[in-house]
Amino acid sequence: MEVVIVPDARAGGELIAGAVAALLRRKPDALLGVATGSTPLPVYEALAARVGAGAVDASQARICQLDEYVGLPAGHPESYRSVVLREVVEPLGLDEDAFMGPDGAAADVQAACEAYDRALRDAGGVDLQLLGIGTDGHIGFNEPCSSLASRTRIKTLTRQTREDNARFFDSPDEVPHHVITQGIGTILEARHLVLLATGAGKADAVARAVEGPVAALVPASALQLHPHATVVVDEAAAAGLKLADYFRATYAAKPDWQGL
Repeated sequence: MEVVIVPDARAGGELIAGAVAALLRRKPDALLGVATGSTPLPVYEALAARVGAGAVDASQARICQLDEYVGLPAGHPESYRSVVLREVVEPLGLDEDAFMGPDGAAADVQAACEAYDRALRDAGGVDLQLLGIGTDGHIGFNEPCSSLASRTRIKTLTRQTREDNARFFDSPDEVPHHVITQGIGTILEARHLVLLATGAGKADAVARAVEGPVAALVPASALQLHPHATVVVDEAAAAGLKLADYFRATYAAKPDWQGL
């Protein structure tokens, strides 16, 4: 696992956008896994700016969802399908055909989970998966004590996660209780995992995920098992890292040819 400490969220967004741009130059039709929420917005903004400036061609890129609420219609403004189309697909100038995600409004939600897992494999697998981390250490919607081998499935949200997401809805009562999420086992199949965390509120979760034991209690700690995982954190989110100085030194000495 590589840990990169950046000054702020904007710098993190630029760094990760640069890695995505480099991937698209090597593999123009790369399958990019995206996360929702406020944390990854600087990444999408920086990438869209590069596309708009002609610095990278994203016209063949494919986009896939990490998770989706159960019970919200596809057109609901806070369905993750709508959010990804609005924040990623449209700014990159892509057609909706370039997007794939699970059907949270399906009559048979379990079948929809299994179908999405198959679709990711049939698409050749995710080349780069962007992740956030919850204050309790969750990734995707794999809440604490999720199986580290889990596949795409239905999960019940904790009260903390519903409270964290209430800011996107008119009322906390409107936040769904269930979601479809890629499982930890599914996430670990991506070729490159990039976790972005910003703000002091994520410092404890970051420290436990990076420096603590691999444990289902901290789902993000599973990234320690991945051969190519990068954790990008701002100074505030890095505040709990005991090895922060080491991480700074190793990144400063990293040769340019290695990339992110």
